[in-house]
Amino acid sequence: MQTWVALPVGLEEADPAFVHVEATALPTFRHDDADVTVIAGHAFGRRAPTPVVSDTLYASATFASAGKLALPAEHEERSVYAVDADLAVDGEPLPTHHLGVIEAGRAVTLSARGPARAMLIGGARLDGERFLWWNFVASTRERIEQAKDDWREGRFTPVPGETGSIPLPER
Repeated sequence: MQTWVALPVGLEEADPAFVHVEATALPTFRHDDADVTVIAGHAFGRRAPTPVVSDTLYASATFASAGKLALPAEHEERSVYAVDADLAVDGEPLPTHHLGVIEAGRAVTLSARGPARAMLIGGARLDGERFLWWNFVASTRERIEQAKDDWREGRFTPVPGETGSIPLPER
């Protein structure tokens, strides 16, 4: 699953960076009835070595069969994405490929009726509004328009190893 993380306003013009973290370096453990891997930030008392610039929750929870996972209220904002099977959050259905936003400060229980995978996503509240268009995230619409122009004109540094470029979408 590809995920974009918005940077704090003071860092959104930072130079691009890529850090590869080996899967074996990520904390993977059993919690309740799920196997959890913390990909970035922290969850359930474990912290990933992946660099982050704000409080972050990004973890995978896999159920081999029916089961439950208690989600503490340790992050200011939290959500659950049902990757490949229907889930429930405190009994409320969460259909496959949907994101459920969890009320702040509330511990909840994630339930699976059978094999399933969920992404746990959240962290600190953003320090202002963000705009998203295609692969661009920014705190102003003007910055999004500049990014579109930069993409069209080829001003982005090529990704090492990539040989082609995806055209900017029409809309």
